[in-house]
Amino acid sequence: MLSRSCLGLLNLVSVDDYQALSRVPSLMAVPGEPTRDSYQISRDGLSSGGSDDAVSPPPQERRIIVANQLPIKATRDSDTKKWIFEYDADSLYLQLKDGFPSDVEVLYVGSLKADVEASEQDEVSQVLLERFRCVPTFLPWEIQNKFYHGFCKHYLWPLFHYMLPMSPSHGARFDRAQWQAYVLANKIFADKVTEVINPDEDFVWVHDYHLMILPTFLRKRFHRVKLGFFLHSPFPSSEIYRTLPVRDDILRAFLNCDLVGFHTFDYARHFLSCCSRMLGLDYESKRGYIGLDYYGRTVTIKILPVGIHMGQLRSVLSLPRTAKRVEELKVEYEGKVVILGVDDMDLFKGISLKFLAMGQLLEVHEALRGKVVLVQILNPARSSGKDIQDVKNESEALAKEINDKYGRPGYQPIVFVNGPVSTEDKAAYYAISECCVVNAVRDGMNLVPYTYTVCRQIVESERPNQSVIIVSEFIGCSPSLSGAIRVNPWNIDDVSEAMNSAITMPDGEKHLRHEKHYKYISSHDVAYWARSFDQDLERACREHYLKRYWGVGFGLGFRIVALDPTFRKLSVDNIVSAYKATHSRLILLDYDGTMLPQASINKTPSPEVLSVLNYLCSDPKNMVFIVSGRDKDCLGKWFDPCDKLGLSAEHGYFTRYITLHYIGPICFVIVRLIWCVCGRLRRDTPWETCGLTTDFDWKKMAEPVMAHYTEATDGSFIEHKESAMVWHHQEADPYFGSCQAKELLDHLENVLANEPVVVKRGQHIVEVKPQGVSKGIVVENLISSMRSEGKSPDFLLCIGDDRSDEDMFESIARSVSNPALPTISQVFACTVGQKPSMAKYYLEDTSEVIKLLQGLATASAPSAFQESQQGSL
Repeated sequence: MLSRSCLGLLNLVSVDDYQALSRVPSLMAVPGEPTRDSYQISRDGLSSGGSDDAVSPPPQERRIIVANQLPIKATRDSDTKKWIFEYDADSLYLQLKDGFPSDVEVLYVGSLKADVEASEQDEVSQVLLERFRCVPTFLPWEIQNKFYHGFCKHYLWPLFHYMLPMSPSHGARFDRAQWQAYVLANKIFADKVTEVINPDEDFVWVHDYHLMILPTFLRKRFHRVKLGFFLHSPFPSSEIYRTLPVRDDILRAFLNCDLVGFHTFDYARHFLSCCSRMLGLDYESKRGYIGLDYYGRTVTIKILPVGIHMGQLRSVLSLPRTAKRVEELKVEYEGKVVILGVDDMDLFKGISLKFLAMGQLLEVHEALRGKVVLVQILNPARSSGKDIQDVKNESEALAKEINDKYGRPGYQPIVFVNGPVSTEDKAAYYAISECCVVNAVRDGMNLVPYTYTVCRQIVESERPNQSVIIVSEFIGCSPSLSGAIRVNPWNIDDVSEAMNSAITMPDGEKHLRHEKHYKYISSHDVAYWARSFDQDLERACREHYLKRYWGVGFGLGFRIVALDPTFRKLSVDNIVSAYKATHSRLILLDYDGTMLPQASINKTPSPEVLSVLNYLCSDPKNMVFIVSGRDKDCLGKWFDPCDKLGLSAEHGYFTRYITLHYIGPICFVIVRLIWCVCGRLRRDTPWETCGLTTDFDWKKMAEPVMAHYTEATDGSFIEHKESAMVWHHQEADPYFGSCQAKELLDHLENVLANEPVVVKRGQHIVEVKPQGVSKGIVVENLISSMRSEGKSPDFLLCIGDDRSDEDMFESIARSVSNPALPTISQVFACTVGQKPSMAKYYLEDTSEVIKLLQGLATASAPSAFQESQQGSL
């Protein structure tokens, strides 16, 4: 780790980073491991259940866990009116700390599940920080209502679970005021993190869809913040996600993280597809890690489902109250097979579908009537609204209908257990149930099957451990439960038969399925999940201080560009002074994207471009070349007015050289006079090939293959060059075009394996060209030619913008670093735009390139060029 003094010298940390350090409160000196006791605060002041701890310095490493809610239970004593706080042992965010090293302090940022009056908030904050290492965010009621109950629960939650608001009765539509509340709430969370973060040392882990744009606020304030995000809900397919009016803002916020985690590959695949389709980003897998290259940073994708806390569950099951409740339930349901469902009161849990399957089971299998009971535990809804009430009414109506039809005195097929239900009671129901049904139509993870399996393992000791799980194929835990009966919850008959299979399954098979599940669940608990994510986050942040970071964009479009520390903007004044002091100059320029914006419809060079090139070429100390991927006919036609300009077409396969600069000053004057008379010397100079074979028979094999993929890929086309063939798919569907490009690449490599060509994949293209052709070879040949003529360059300027130009920059770097070659005293390799590059300099856009060339032209012919510019004005 570099010291802060070194970082200051390298200008690697922004001023905001240092300002944040001064805001860390003195309360951070409280010991990092709080006790599990409760603490109280009255309206009159603080009070605690224990003595004050001695003050000690914080641990060296710290993890800041940011979630919508803190892992704290807050209640007010009805008699004393004092606040009582205690840890919520069931909170995932509290449990995950077991996966961190023992010397790591964990700090929590989030909201309380209680309304705290404004006059009490400062005191509550102090108690929670000192005793529980928690930093509460107090949202105004109106903001909280629009943020959580509005945008999160009634818009994002249904959308991420594949429900589109096609009509007002079908779901809440996008509300700009609710989105603004969501943004403001995320900013308030970011403010709280800013108050306590040490950006040089701390790792920040943000959780779930409530805080999806928080990473943008943090990245804008601390360019090198070590930031991870885990999404606990599904990430929908691109066809659903793209309906979000603010889709780009949320995607870019994800990409402002270093590590993004998902429960399943499906969710990650959908996210990557959205990045490809909406932002044009590609991803690749390196040694098992999926990474997105985003402005020089690699955003790593993590795929690992969360687990349960084995120790906490064992503690609950060992309580006498739990054991007593287990015995009570065994007596209550003696002689019956208990099928258990544990669900939130939610639109997507498939409760009514489960009841329909239960009714179908009893209708088809009469022998099971009176013997099978479906116990449905209903957790309280996390939001309110008409949709929740509709689910409740439908479920109750179906249960009543089935109970009336198949019930009898002392027997009800469906038993409702309305929540909240204590952890001990749930564990007891898990322990006595022969089968667990999780029938959600869409769910992020759902840990009910995990908890059920562990409870059956620990409590069931009278016979070999047995359990059967029926799980929807549309929930996150389904892929990891290989022994479960997977069902389509919409297929009532399928679910009904799965229930019958679970009841009639032989004990030996039940035991094998149970053992397979328990082995996985016990080895992939919440500590394993947290430890794995934490390790990957550290790995993803290793190169933070090896690059310079530049902030780009405004508002939620903000992003960081990661660049080499030596990468800097090319100063016109510096290059002009070097230009004047040198005598043999080589100037290499790309065309598209360098001297002409890529978006330009008219590709013909402007009079301004032709003028500046002519003045640069008129200096006998200069050799000026356009090095382009364009074909020679286009370049020859466009730059016909530039008599002394060298041209290299099709990435160097064709080149038209200029030799006037090597014939001596007197001869140059004579030839210049002749030139002025006829004006045809350069135009009649023949194009030379790069010396490679001119046998293009391989095109006869490549063209049919490309034509086949063109016909099969709508929006693609073939570009024919004299030396190459290019298949373009920028207008095709991004995902399909990318897949087809991979297939085409493999196909062409097999077909052309024995031909003297290379097949390369670029940005939206697959290109076949002769071996040994690249812009880098053009640079090497030009430098070698000048040296052989006794005019070794002492000034080299090379400007380009795309991947093919990186070959030039790489070739220049090799030539400069080779001690066996003459030294080039002034080298300026420059890319267009702030982006990762082999070049050491950058210019913002094509307009700055033209201004730079105009500065050099002025240095070559001050009076003539300035007069021409004034004349054009």
